[in-house]
Amino acid sequence: MSRRTVTISEVAKHAGVAVSTVSYVLSGKRTISADTRRRVLDSINALGYHPNAGARALASKRSNVIALVLPLRAGMHVPVLMRFASAVVTAARRFDHDVLLLTADEGTAGIRRVAASALVDALVLMDVELDDRRVPLLRELAEPSVLIGFPARPAGLTCVDLDFHAAGARCAEHLAERGHQEIALLGAPSVVYDRGTGFATRTRDGFAAAVADLGLKGVALPCEETFDEVYETVRDLLLDHPGLSGVVVHNEAAVSHVLAALRQLGRRVPQDMAVVAICPEDVAERASPPLTSVLIPAEEVGREAVRLVMDKLEGRVVPDSTLLAPLLAVRSST
Repeated sequence: MSRRTVTISEVAKHAGVAVSTVSYVLSGKRTISADTRRRVLDSINALGYHPNAGARALASKRSNVIALVLPLRAGMHVPVLMRFASAVVTAARRFDHDVLLLTADEGTAGIRRVAASALVDALVLMDVELDDRRVPLLRELAEPSVLIGFPARPAGLTCVDLDFHAAGARCAEHLAERGHQEIALLGAPSVVYDRGTGFATRTRDGFAAAVADLGLKGVALPCEETFDEVYETVRDLLLDHPGLSGVVVHNEAAVSHVLAALRQLGRRVPQDMAVVAICPEDVAERASPPLTSVLIPAEEVGREAVRLVMDKLEGRVVPDSTLLAPLLAVRSST
């Protein structure tokens, strides 16, 4: 048998209070004594009452939904993206919000459609490009927004991310500290750079800046995702740079392929080639050998993005820029 929906009137009767009192307990719009509040909440739990989302949205003028705009484009590693998405969903539930996931690459059209429909209270956007065409629209919308990533001109926006420029630099510095004089960065697939994706470009720029500052020899190359493509890239890299002794990998899909290619080409890690990765911690720990790495803090970034957007919804002042410092964990590969 289907379970009958409990009404707010039944909760009020069970708790011995007026319907308006139950409403005030749920909305928090008036101060209710601790004893009364406890009786109402006990009745809600005992009866299994769930406030009607539509009625609550009409009363509060909110939908209690956040849009997560995550276009699934070529060259993006979906398992890592889903870590960010999961973190946003989990954090949103702590604020009693659900998440509407938008994965089509619609640019501004999808954002305009969702905003006009009043389906969502706020937006969190990912895969931010340096010249992101969505940015001018975000500055115009009434709905608050937070970007996971930084465009080239972030003024007037709220952005949060790992400091990828510092991450690229930290990897180069670590290899220099280990005595390596000629190093390389194997980065994202070419299409990611072609789009001007912020995180990939900033990692490459940070790596290049550190190489120059430290007086090293260095090269940065895009790296595709299949084994055959990775093998070809690593083979040509070793032929073109015979003095190379350290590699930074910023491409989660290619990490295992780079290690396999080095083995096939007769390079031992770390004896002949030191390897550092920018990747999730479990990817680094499962590798053989375990990789020295800079953590991709997906959970922390997702939580912070939701906290920022909820603060904006409540009218609180938030920082324009939140950059998380890179944390390097040293393991067997260096």
